[in-house]
Amino acid sequence: MNELFVDLLPLILGATLVPIYPIIVLLLLQSERGLGKSVAFVAGALIVRLLQGVIFGLVFAPAVDAESSAGLVLIGPTLLTIVGTLLLVMGAKKWRKSGEDEDGEDPPKWMSTFTEMSVIKAAGSGALLMLLSVKQWVFTLSAISVIEEAQPGITAGAGLYLLYTLATQILVLPPMLAFAVAPQKSAAPLQAAQGWLQRHNRVIVMVVSFAFGIYFLYRGIAGLLAVRGM
Repeated sequence: MNELFVDLLPLILGATLVPIYPIIVLLLLQSERGLGKSVAFVAGALIVRLLQGVIFGLVFAPAVDAESSAGLVLIGPTLLTIVGTLLLVMGAKKWRKSGEDEDGEDPPKWMSTFTEMSVIKAAGSGALLMLLSVKQWVFTLSAISVIEEAQPGITAGAGLYLLYTLATQILVLPPMLAFAVAPQKSAAPLQAAQGWLQRHNRVIVMVVSFAFGIYFLYRGIAGLLAVRGM
C-alpha cells in the first residue's frame, strides 16, 4: 500500500500544479457572488473527475481480473510513457513560446470571461476544463491504472481514487475556505496570489512539465523494459 501511495503522489502533484485551475478559482472568488461561482466551478470539475474514475475504472478492472498478463502489465508503463512524452512536448512548446501570450490564458479577455459568468456557467466551465485538458486526462487515467494494477479491492480502490481526486484540490480549497470565513480580509492576499500565478504561469508550466515529464517517462520506459525482460 505504501508503494501505491508513492506511485500516486507524483500524479497528484502533477495534476495539482497545473496553474490554470487555481488561477480560475481565484478569479471567480474576486467576482460578484464569487464563492458560489468558485464552488460551482470546483464541483463541476470534481464531478467529471469522479465520473472518469467510475467509467474508466470499469474499463480497467475487467482487464485486471482477466489476468491477460502480457497486455495487463503493459497498461501502466504505457500510460506513464505517454504522460511523460506529452508533458515534455508541452514544456518544450512553452519554452519555445517564451514571452508570448498563448492558449487564451492571459488577460484581459480570458479574465473577463470567467469573472462575468453565472454560477451555472461556472459549473459547466469546471466540467469542460476537465474534459478538454489533455494533461488532466493523462494524470487521471494513469492514477486509475496505478490503482487497478495494485488490485486493492473495490472498496479500497474507490477510496484511493477519491483520495486522489480530493488531493488534487489542495491548492484551491484553502483560498475558498479563507474567502468563506473572511471575505474582506482575504481579498488582497487572493488577488496577490492570482497575480503571482499569472505572472509565473509559463515558468510554472515549464518546470512542472519538464520535471514530471522526465520522471514519468523514466518510470514508463523502466516498466516497459521490465515487462520485456519477464
